[in-house]
Amino acid sequence: MARTKANEESMSIETAFSEIDKKIKELEKDDISLEDSFKYYKEGMELLKYCNDAIDKVEKKVQKIAGDGELTDFE
Repeated sequence: MARTKANEESMSIETAFSEIDKKIKELEKDDISLEDSFKYYKEGMELLKYCNDAIDKVEKKVQKIAGDGELTDFE
């Protein structure tokens, strides 16, 4: 399933990681074509970028909440 910016923005990080896992399973199949390999790889990389961007947004929110901009561990 191809992802677009619109449905990526409404996707949770957990859902994105699940989709990445599906792409990996497809790539591990013995009978996958070169075209499909490239398609799944590209989709997986787009999902990874989405996850990275989403995690960065959360990190910035945590820094803002902390007030001083320094990273603190949650305990």
